[in-house]
Amino acid sequence: MLQKVALPVKDIDKYRMLLGSELIDEIKALGQDLKGLRLCHINSTPFGGGVAELLSSLIPLARGAGIGADWQVIRGDHRFFTITKSLHNALQGSEYPLLMRAKTQEVYKTNNLENARELDPNYDVFVANDPQPAALRHFCDADQAKWVWRCHVDSSAPDEATWQFLRPYVEEYDAAVFTTEKFVPADLKIPKIAIMAPAIDPFSTKNMALPSTLWREMLDNLDIDKSRPLISQISRFDPWKDPFGVMTVYRLAKEKVPGLQLALITSFAGDDPEAWDIFAEVHEEAAKDPDIHILSNLTGVGGMEVNAFQSASGVVIQKSIKEGFGLVVAEALWKEIPVVAGNTGGIPLQMTGPLEQYLVTSIEECAEKVVYLLEHRDIAHELGQKGREHITHNFLMPRLLRDELALIKDLMG
Repeated sequence: MLQKVALPVKDIDKYRMLLGSELIDEIKALGQDLKGLRLCHINSTPFGGGVAELLSSLIPLARGAGIGADWQVIRGDHRFFTITKSLHNALQGSEYPLLMRAKTQEVYKTNNLENARELDPNYDVFVANDPQPAALRHFCDADQAKWVWRCHVDSSAPDEATWQFLRPYVEEYDAAVFTTEKFVPADLKIPKIAIMAPAIDPFSTKNMALPSTLWREMLDNLDIDKSRPLISQISRFDPWKDPFGVMTVYRLAKEKVPGLQLALITSFAGDDPEAWDIFAEVHEEAAKDPDIHILSNLTGVGGMEVNAFQSASGVVIQKSIKEGFGLVVAEALWKEIPVVAGNTGGIPLQMTGPLEQYLVTSIEECAEKVVYLLEHRDIAHELGQKGREHITHNFLMPRLLRDELALIKDLMG
């Protein structure tokens, strides 16, 4: 059988203090309507990256609403995850000519077949996340269940050959979920398409309120000079996050803000072999400047440490070239920290009103906005407050759970 991630139950009523009763009552009513339902999310790694982070909060909250929710993780070797990372990139527009080789396609299909045989089939609804397990529905015998494919990346302009390879598998599902309407491929034919933005958990260690004395002590332990300004980017190391562009932004900004420090914080995952090569290149470049700090989950930097860095940063950067959503934008704004981010994908959903002025399309513009916010702390504070309000109303975990349960209720008839 596939690995099931061990998770607790979270009390949905705890969120009333933040969101009021209307949404929580709606979720509890949906839980009553779906009482006894067995739900299983499937993905390719139990840690690292946005999907694992979402599921680690969503599954316990679904259980707290009365749903029999589980999370199963597919298996794969280095060759399979190299292929699926390329599929992931190709959905966002990269070319992937190797996919046209019969051997590449066979590795993908064989791995999905083997995982389908080991999948616990005793569920009413399966949600397969992203391209890694997309072919499970094709090979699985759980015909009585409803199947949902959840695409977390910007698939608005996918590599054509890659999409035509994946599309037949996706079209066997009962529904597909995308972050925004513009991510839906034009030729997708499926019974139901739902639009559902991700969300953050305000009570997780990454987002809970930290006393300043605690995050200052944590930065001390990581050799960060608290007396000097700090900017940070928290993301996987892949080309779409543009870590080299971020370092250039930092250098340009430091010309105007002496003593500036940069933290690049990443999380390695088992399904992302590409990250190691990029990490080596980034680390080599960062080693030229003692004020660029590279940290990761492999060196003891987890959710609470990320929380500390975001809380301590004058500005958080998310200089994405492509981005499905960018949970770190919501995380920083929730902490009332202003964000300068790439004007792409799902990021503009999170940065509306005056925050839109800090969506950028170039390195130079990004550096200019960072310097402005570091020099105008009153405006930075005001933007942070507006950001937290927007995230509270739109991108906290109970809203995501409500949307998912409403979709499931619709599918179950």
